[in-house]
Amino acid sequence: MKQSPTTDALLVSAYMNGNESALCELVTRHKQRIYSFIYSKVFDRDVAEDIFQDTFIKVIKTLKRGAYNEEGKFLPWVMRIAHNLVIDHFRKNNRMPKFENNDDFNIFSVLSDGALNVEKRMIKGQVESDVRRLIEELPEDQKQVLVMRIYKDMSFKEISEQTGVSINTALGRMRYALINLRKVIDKHNIILTN
Repeated sequence: MKQSPTTDALLVSAYMNGNESALCELVTRHKQRIYSFIYSKVFDRDVAEDIFQDTFIKVIKTLKRGAYNEEGKFLPWVMRIAHNLVIDHFRKNNRMPKFENNDDFNIFSVLSDGALNVEKRMIKGQVESDVRRLIEELPEDQKQVLVMRIYKDMSFKEISEQTGVSINTALGRMRYALINLRKVIDKHNIILTN
C-alpha cells in the first residue's frame, strides 16, 4: 500500500466514514501550499494562522454535513474556501487584496458559491441550531473559545487577550473543543447531513 499514495478522494471518503486520521493526512499533505497561499495575501502570520484554522473548520463542517461533492478536487476546493476567507478578512478590514485569476482558481466558480437556495438555507439553519445545542455539552473553557471563534468571529490573538491565556492554549482549547464535539455527536448518534 505504501508504494501508491492514497488519493485525496479516498482520504476524504475515509474521513467521512469516521477515520479521523485521514483528515490529519490531508492537512499534512496540503498544509504548506494552503498556508503559503493565505500568507502571500495577508502578510501576517497570526492572521494567516487564523484563516488557515478557519479554512479547516469550514472543511470539517462541510464534510461532517456530507455536503462535499467535488470528488477528486479536494485541494482546489480547500483553496477556494481559503480564498473566500481571505476576501472576508479584507472585507471586514475594508481593504481588498489583488487576486490574479491563476491556475488555482477560476474566479467565476468562486463567485457562484454564495448562492444558497431556500431549502439549503433551512437545512443550514437546522444544522446550526443542532450544533449550538451540542456545544452546550462542552467543558466551559472549550465552549468559551469555540463560541468566541465561530460565533463572535474573534482571532486567536483576541481570544487569548480576552481569556488571559496564551494563543497556543486558545488553539489547544479549540482543537479539544472540536474533538469533543465529535465525541458528543457520536454519543448522540447524530449524523449531520441533510
